[in-house]
Amino acid sequence: MSDTRRRVKVYTLNEDRQWDDRGTGHVSSTYVEELKGMSLLVRAESDGSLLLESKINPNTAYQKQQDTLIVWSEAENYDLALSFQEKAGCDEIWEKICQEDEKFLSEVFAQLTDEATDDDKRRELVNFFKEFCAFSQTLQPQNRDAFFKTLAKLGILPALEIVMGMDDLQVRSAATDIFSYLVEFSPSMVREFVMQEAQQSDDDILLINVVIEQMICDTDPELGGAVQLMGLLRTLIDPENMLATTNKTEKSEFLNFFYNHCMHVLTAPLLTNTSEDKCEKDNIVGSNKNNTICPGALRFMRRIIGLKDEFYNRYITKGNLFEPVINALLDNGTRYNLLNSAVIELFEFIRVEDIKSLTAHIVENFYKALESIEYVQTFKGLKTKYEQEKDRQNQKLNSNRFRRDAKALEEDEEMWFNEDEEEEGKAVVAPVEKPKPEDDFPDNYEKFMETKKAKESEDKENLPKRTSPGGFKFTFSHSASAANGTNSKSVVAQIPPATSNGSSSKTTNLPTSVTATKGSLVGLVDYPDDEEEDEEEESSPRKRPRLGS
Repeated sequence: MSDTRRRVKVYTLNEDRQWDDRGTGHVSSTYVEELKGMSLLVRAESDGSLLLESKINPNTAYQKQQDTLIVWSEAENYDLALSFQEKAGCDEIWEKICQEDEKFLSEVFAQLTDEATDDDKRRELVNFFKEFCAFSQTLQPQNRDAFFKTLAKLGILPALEIVMGMDDLQVRSAATDIFSYLVEFSPSMVREFVMQEAQQSDDDILLINVVIEQMICDTDPELGGAVQLMGLLRTLIDPENMLATTNKTEKSEFLNFFYNHCMHVLTAPLLTNTSEDKCEKDNIVGSNKNNTICPGALRFMRRIIGLKDEFYNRYITKGNLFEPVINALLDNGTRYNLLNSAVIELFEFIRVEDIKSLTAHIVENFYKALESIEYVQTFKGLKTKYEQEKDRQNQKLNSNRFRRDAKALEEDEEMWFNEDEEEEGKAVVAPVEKPKPEDDFPDNYEKFMETKKAKESEDKENLPKRTSPGGFKFTFSHSASAANGTNSKSVVAQIPPATSNGSSSKTTNLPTSVTATKGSLVGLVDYPDDEEEDEEEESSPRKRPRLGS
């Protein structure tokens, strides 16, 4: 046989717990008539002699180790191992072995759920599964995961749903043990099954409701089974071990399912025992029948509030569940009894733990009814907590508003300075105002004349100054045209400066740049180089120009 994938060494464990090498050969998986089942055969590569012939038994615990090793026990003191040359060969043979478990388990499940199966046989099969699951705890994590996934695929959970509802106490006990192994292995796997089941079945036959009913109806005086089932139920509804992925949140999905399909089953005994005719009315003399609350229900509500979980707090406020509690307290009057103490302790817990959502709900909806109770300071304390929190929220709101206003002021100042810098970089030229419509004309003629005289006075003060040697520059802009609505015309005249022609002259033609408009004129004068030129004239007298030769 030339296939190296199937090349193995056969080992047996001796009395000294040492592995003995039985030879090297090639392994195969085939049906052996004498053994009446699929078997592992190993023939020696030297002469083809048979080194191993072992029937694949579903009751045998096979282990895959280190990717190239398969180990199992065929008798109490007879352990075997196949060491493969290649990982691919080990995987191939391991797959053959697993293909017995699945076939065998399928047959077992069929017998387990068949109504024709007698009670003794069913009890035997359930105990077999229990031992099978117990043995799986000795497997390596990889193999244990594969085992439970195989059980789930073959239908272990629907089978448990049937056998857990049977009358046989031993069968129910074994089924509970199997269920505990599955919940311990993967609570999410169980949750997913029951949520899918709810889409096809009635609430009464759901697996999780069967578990709740078995917990409620446990006949054991010590409630051993009930305590075990209660622990499993707590694990299933514990939000801390629920998964959250990008596509779905197991917490919200499963809790919504549980409250819609299972909560009524769980609370049915509580509601039955706290019905009107079961209440301890002796503790509430003269109580109103419509407002009666029982200590059992009050303790239950106290435990829920003790969790300090906002999910439950929102449920309480949405359902207005404090109303019957407060009505019972008021109906009880000034009597100092168990009910009075329990209710006061509940509200005191809310105050001490500073549960803000419940404090706000109580003060906003019930304080007027409670403010008359002065023999304890609990309710005034709740009002104080409420007002303090309200003040904190207002201060926070004002602080945020102040920060926003201060930031907006900084942005306005920065924008103002930026605009100011831009204006400094521009030439100082008065903008020509656009003509205003007739509706904006000054309707008072005297005001118009005063404005005109003021403009003319400003024109006189704007005297020309020297801008460059031998030259002046005048700039006039018409500003009154905007007032009387007339169109403006501008005329610009430029006279070049006089040039010296060998003699000094004090009289020169004045170069002008004039912008003339119709109406009154406003003069704007540029002073580019005046100061520099004056300093030059003061520092040194003007030299006489030389005569050309």
